[in-house]
Amino acid sequence: MTDSAAAIIVLAKEPRAGLVKTRLCPPCTAEEAADLARAALIDTLAAVTATPAARRVLVLDGDPGAWVPSPFEVIHQCEGDLARRLTGAFVAVGGPALLVGMDTPQVTPTLLTHALRILAQPATDAVLGPADDGGYWAIGLCDVALPVFEGVPMSTEETGARQLESLLRHGCNVEMLPYLRDVDYYEDAAEVAATMPRSEFAAAFARLDSHAPLARARS
Repeated sequence: MTDSAAAIIVLAKEPRAGLVKTRLCPPCTAEEAADLARAALIDTLAAVTATPAARRVLVLDGDPGAWVPSPFEVIHQCEGDLARRLTGAFVAVGGPALLVGMDTPQVTPTLLTHALRILAQPATDAVLGPADDGGYWAIGLCDVALPVFEGVPMSTEETGARQLESLLRHGCNVEMLPYLRDVDYYEDAAEVAATMPRSEFAAAFARLDSHAPLARARS
């Protein structure tokens, strides 16, 4: 299997005010949070675009905008909780595939290529990228038919550990990827923006300093 034999899936929400990054509010307004979400998604899609892959698929909750690069196919997320939507994304795209979200704009083509190379190894069935908050930022599967998301509690401090347990329970040989920090709260956004100064995300974060409500919240 070559580096480009697998698909990369980005699971994301349309960056609309009030629907994304709500844990940034306060100190952000809903519009500011949506602006950060849009920037994070743009940076993530750019990293995937620069990564050799068989397919690049945006599995979207909402409607696509001008921020979707041309190499991407766009399909809509299925209904249900996150576990069901993850399952639906993998089944719709097929395997092997690597799935990432929109919460880690600091992801790079080098890191994604590394993940695909590991997933391509004959002895590897899955890869998992843990996040600092206890979740995970990436998961890759060779066999997308395995019910590895069933019974895994999502959006908790135990999600990553429980997901790993599920993969192992279903007989997967799992290789771990490096930790990344999810952008969930304002402190996360500040930390991530500082690591990628020339990014869309850093520019969006810098714009927050000129907004009076946020400035008052931080004073």
